[in-house]
Amino acid sequence: MSVLKWNAAQVAKKVINNEELFILDVRNADAFEGWKIDGRKFEYLNIPYFELLDGVEDILTKIPADKDVLVVCAKEGSSLMVAEMLSEAGRTVAYLEGGMKTWSEYLEPIKVGDLTGGGELYQFVRLGKGCLSYMVISEGEAAIIDAVRFTDAFTSFAEGKNVKIKYVFDTHLHADHISGGRHIAATTDATYYLPPKDAEEVVFDYTPLLDGTTVQVGTSKIDVGAIYSPGHTIGSTSFVVDNKYLLTGDILFIDSIGRPDLAGLAEDWVGDLRETLYKRYRELSNDLLVLPAHFMIIDELNEDGTVAKHLGQLFAENHGLNIKDEAEFRSVVTEHLPPQPNAYQEIRQVNMGKITPTQDEQTEMEIGPNRCAVR
Repeated sequence: MSVLKWNAAQVAKKVINNEELFILDVRNADAFEGWKIDGRKFEYLNIPYFELLDGVEDILTKIPADKDVLVVCAKEGSSLMVAEMLSEAGRTVAYLEGGMKTWSEYLEPIKVGDLTGGGELYQFVRLGKGCLSYMVISEGEAAIIDAVRFTDAFTSFAEGKNVKIKYVFDTHLHADHISGGRHIAATTDATYYLPPKDAEEVVFDYTPLLDGTTVQVGTSKIDVGAIYSPGHTIGSTSFVVDNKYLLTGDILFIDSIGRPDLAGLAEDWVGDLRETLYKRYRELSNDLLVLPAHFMIIDELNEDGTVAKHLGQLFAENHGLNIKDEAEFRSVVTEHLPPQPNAYQEIRQVNMGKITPTQDEQTEMEIGPNRCAVR
């Protein structure tokens, strides 16, 4: 039997298409419990690699012969060795090229919809981290919103679409992942926007992203308009694109709402969060399609792989938008928070431009699931 090698894109297709997959994860139990490749129809077996050094005979009965089997580890080496042992035992299996490291980094671009005058809006889904980035395209120009640090994914996509990146935005100073926004702007000569209330400590030049800021992408009047919406951070800003789409950053998610504590100011910002969610957003059209900057669980993906729901649906279904008592709301978002993101303080420093870690160090900083939401 030969060992198959799958890349992250192949695994992503199985996630998006809701296909069955059996994953043998050979990382340590704590790593597996904290973060794994999620799929609605995936099955899992976690056996640490060191328990398989003497052979795989004892686990053969636990591995199905009638399903695709993928062996996963942190960086590839251990999964390849286990896959080879399973192959020698007569099983057809694959291993994940680059391991969980490459899974964390992979971006799947998915078209969300068309814009007035022939433009397009794309969502870049980072399945392994829960990050969501966006590209607005119109008349040969593009705007990017909340880009992650893998800048080639965006510049290559723009080149493939034959469009020039003119504007790059960050909805806020991110704390759970390293932004690629200013680096894309520097390499493409685009204008980089950042909310000034989040930028008091940054050490690089930027264009202030203020309430009411509007830029036009292309000549077909695809306006990208900014709405000040604090609460996750004091500078958090949302966008209404083409009067159809509401990009909410980390303020509002499909199944939850943003947490206000990642700068250590939860008590100060909880009021802003409620004001944004219960007043500012209530003034917007229920028909707007909400496009957040993160998702938390695989069930938030639609059938086409996008993460999106109309604002009216969220007002009806999202628990975080239906806590009438203000004291209860304050308690929920300040006292019942999940663990904070891995290395979030250092990530904030990177996004301020104060430190410049190596690529390996950046990878380690970002390891783990998204934790920007109140659960």
